[in-house]
Amino acid sequence: MGVNLGVWPIPPVCPIIQNELIPQGVIMTELHAWQTFYNIVGSSAGALIGLQFVVMALISSLPQNQRNAANPEISAAATAFSTPTIVHFGTALVLSALLCAPWPTRFPLVCLIAAAGIFGLVYGLLITIRLRRQSAYRPEFEDWLFHAILPLAANAALAAAAPLVLIEIHAGLFLLAAVLLGLMLIGIHNAWDSVTYHVFSRPNAG
Repeated sequence: MGVNLGVWPIPPVCPIIQNELIPQGVIMTELHAWQTFYNIVGSSAGALIGLQFVVMALISSLPQNQRNAANPEISAAATAFSTPTIVHFGTALVLSALLCAPWPTRFPLVCLIAAAGIFGLVYGLLITIRLRRQSAYRPEFEDWLFHAILPLAANAALAAAAPLVLIEIHAGLFLLAAVLLGLMLIGIHNAWDSVTYHVFSRPNAG
């Protein structure tokens, strides 16, 4: 016999899943209490993603950037420094949307949170490798901190939040909130760094 999780029948292979299920009303009450928070974070992340596209379009029109548009070293640096910012905002946006959905049980939500954390860890390691390989800019400690160390720590916490939501949803949602705020702040810092570098540093370097 399987354990009935609404529309997700799960074999009773995991005692934690079998014993720690809570009624649908309790789950919805916990998530409902966070709706305003996730609405703010999600809408802010979406707005910042759109703003990033506008800013990058304006930066690409600068004369010094037009001259270097086909430079492979500049493209490699952009992949290492700029693209992860969109990924951080996108993670906050998607998770906020998922946490606003009317889940009947915790288990499907936990799987998606864990998948997001694992993806973030793999992507963070890939970005760390790209930071070391690109030669257009020599990263300083602050760059390593905000582009490698903190994103990896945030995604590790995100992966850890998945089983915590399964066992103790109240504490798990607080950890998720901290992770999403952390990703937003990391993205804002990195976006500002990128803009100031292109606007103030590159003209002097060119």
